[in-house]
Amino acid sequence: MSVVLSIEDVGPCRKQLKVEVPAPAVEAESNRVIDEYRKHAKLPGFRKGKVPTNLVKQKFQKEIEQDVVERLLPRYWKQAEAEAELDPLMPPSVDEVDFQPGTALTFVASVDIRPEIELGSLEDFELPELETEPTEEEVEQALEDMRRAVAEWVAADRVAAIGDLVAGKLTQLDPETGEPGAEKPFSFEVGDPQVWEELTREVTGKEAGQQAEFVRQEGEGDDAVNRSFRVLIEAVRERDLPDLDDSLAARFGDYADVTALRHGARGELRRGKVSERLQQRERAMLDQLLERQPLALPQGVVDSEVEGMLKEYAQSLAGQGVDLEKTDLDWQGMAEQIRPQAERRVHARLLLDAIASQEEIEVGEEDFEAALAAIGRAQGQSAVNVRQALDRSGNLAGFRAQLGREKAIKRLLGEESDEPPGDTRESDTESENDS
Repeated sequence: MSVVLSIEDVGPCRKQLKVEVPAPAVEAESNRVIDEYRKHAKLPGFRKGKVPTNLVKQKFQKEIEQDVVERLLPRYWKQAEAEAELDPLMPPSVDEVDFQPGTALTFVASVDIRPEIELGSLEDFELPELETEPTEEEVEQALEDMRRAVAEWVAADRVAAIGDLVAGKLTQLDPETGEPGAEKPFSFEVGDPQVWEELTREVTGKEAGQQAEFVRQEGEGDDAVNRSFRVLIEAVRERDLPDLDDSLAARFGDYADVTALRHGARGELRRGKVSERLQQRERAMLDQLLERQPLALPQGVVDSEVEGMLKEYAQSLAGQGVDLEKTDLDWQGMAEQIRPQAERRVHARLLLDAIASQEEIEVGEEDFEAALAAIGRAQGQSAVNVRQALDRSGNLAGFRAQLGREKAIKRLLGEESDEPPGDTRESDTESENDS
């Protein structure tokens, strides 16, 4: 028996279905829910489980109807989805639920579906070529960076220069009286791009015990405000670099000597260059693929992608200690700003899914388990725990689909290997949504 009463297009990639749940099914489910309520109901004058059915129906009518609807809708939506042979990209939005006891239940569901895609050329991409073998200069710089990373800061009896650590106190001056406010301690490496340019300029060339004043402009245009500050330098320190010897090598892992450390540094640089090469080639390929294959995108999926990106940003701010309730952020403006990026992600996923299907690219169970294990190692968990977490969040199928997209990318780039998929680097195709 058909449960789909009607189906119509309500957008380029959106269908609207009117679905009917037969009256016998509604009655049977209603009776089951009523019986469950009767077993647990507690009403004055009646023992638990002994409340008459008619009183249960009167007392809990709204709750019973809500439970019946919540049980029937997912079940019959799945049946309608199969009957209409839909390929939905996300759960449907449901409205116009008509539930009258003793009759059939009807509801209207709208859902974004996968568009029909006729793939064009998947060859002759213009891809950048990058050198992946580190130069001797790059290796030496990496070793120098290692020395700097473990160097101790010692007092420098001279003026501050780029690379020194400067400590002191910063005071804002009253704009009207010029009187200093509360002192705030600071410590930073001269040349740090995150430090005010004016502050860096003032401490450079000065030694401990000296002070200076400077003006910093905050805001732009009509909202610009000039604020005056006084800075006191209390200490100038420089790095005491350790010698590049075997003892230094031992501080960075299981390296027997400097030769092994240099070899390890070269290997790390090479891996970084290989990764950078892959990312640049992937981005170039996707740019050309999307240009060749324009699509009418399912806007519900794009909206969901935008929401997900904003959520990630909010979580990032919260992780940095930002109180979102006290921060006046233009979320609507940010949503519009990132929408093109969200559209690109959705566009890429749809095309890569179509390519994986056409090229019969599959993620075998061995590859799937290897990818789960890789995530588990990175998070200090077992593959089983990773699988369970993805399953609970509803992202297990989406993760498998993402692995398929990664394999499709490698095939398009001609860089398929025996290595299992599951590269955790950021990609335009990654998302929590299983689209």
